Amino acid sequence: MNYDDKIKELNIKLPEAKPPVGNYVATKITGKMLFISGQISINENGQLIKGKIGKDLDTDAGYDAAKRCALSIIAQVKKACDNDLSKVRSCVKLTGFVNSTDEFTDQPKVINGASDLIASVFGDAGMHTRAAVSTNSLPLGVSVEVDAIFELN
Repeated sequence: MNYDDKIKELNIKLPEAKPPVGNYVATKITGKMLFISGQISINENGQLIKGKIGKDLDTDAGYDAAKRCALSIIAQVKKACDNDLSKVRSCVKLTGFVNSTDEFTDQPKVINGASDLIASVFGDAGMHTRAAVSTNSLPLGVSVEVDAIFELN
């Protein structure tokens, strides 16, 4: 099964791959590596998912926010690959940043939202290395940001 078919099977609607708002690029291909800039948590209506995990949002809401970041990552991958996801060989690494309280320690459970989605779409090729990092603030007050590295065929 190809990745587009898997996206349809999972009833996933990818968001628009947004251009960056600063002095950087959304994606960069070097050799066979595709780097995706950090994608922030935005809901299906295009609104920012804001707040601190452990205070404003619980772990489950953080998981969903990370999942939304992964949807944006896949949208960026698709755009960078000229709408051809068959160019993806594997997801190499995700780095997830969680806007959380000092006491919150379940950052890995939050970033599982992104990891689970990438693995469900790409199967074995979606198995990646990862970091799940706590931070005291993220751009625009969002709850989660995730960046990614993919290997292309």
